[in-house]
Amino acid sequence: MESHNFHEGDILLFNTRTDKTAPADYVGRYHIHILCHKGQARFCMAEKTFRIEADDFVIWQIGSDIDEVVCSDDFDADFLLVSRNFLIENNPETVWATKGYVYIKHNPVFHLNEQDKALCDADFFRFREQLAGKDHLFRKEILGRQMQIFLFDLWNIYAQEINKLQQVSSIQANLFNRFMDLVRQYAAGNREVTFYSEKLCVCPKYLSEVVRKGSGKPASYWINGYATQEIVALLKKPDLTLSEISERLNFYNQSHFSRFVKKVLGVSPSEYRNELEKKK
Repeated sequence: MESHNFHEGDILLFNTRTDKTAPADYVGRYHIHILCHKGQARFCMAEKTFRIEADDFVIWQIGSDIDEVVCSDDFDADFLLVSRNFLIENNPETVWATKGYVYIKHNPVFHLNEQDKALCDADFFRFREQLAGKDHLFRKEILGRQMQIFLFDLWNIYAQEINKLQQVSSIQANLFNRFMDLVRQYAAGNREVTFYSEKLCVCPKYLSEVVRKGSGKPASYWINGYATQEIVALLKKPDLTLSEISERLNFYNQSHFSRFVKKVLGVSPSEYRNELEKKK
């Protein structure tokens, strides 16, 4: 059974037109699953622009840098909001969860064929029914089981692409997931693989091998990716000086900070801010 106390806000389902609300209003607070029926939208994630059209399924994971969301007037989409705790508690399978996480990180938009669209429509319909039944004695458990069914359906839809990832054992998948949890928590100020290997009680070489096997990317890729998201967010705040940002993110000095930004963004912190000013 679920170990955390269930709250009404753990899982929510809205429609953009019926409920007069938008997925972008919940970025950073939930894992957001968007099922587009009509219209178009676009968004930026990690400096890359993505388009959403009819019959597309979109996932914005907690921790993703979602920005510049623009929707057409006729944009009609259902979107399911799931809290981090609820998703963790009802994850039915660790290995597939890891594969799905890695795939979605690079492919947040996936076009559905007619059969898969009908499957997602059915899952959302069941969620809507179960969310409405607030007096059911086992409502928490039913929603948890439906979450598991939904995840299995998603993994089935993504299976062909996900299976291209290297196979990992359940133990390795668990280590990867724990590593990613730590990265989300600490990457802004701790960018060395050794920091994470020590917390996970494994050697840096083994951690790097597991991460690369499970995701196709080295551990440093994920660490630097999350650190970059935080850096970009802070650079967009004009009230913070570069020295203050450098200190907040635990760089040795401002010169070290500038070299890191140049490496991950291709421009210096000052140049990046100048480019932001030009876009205004």
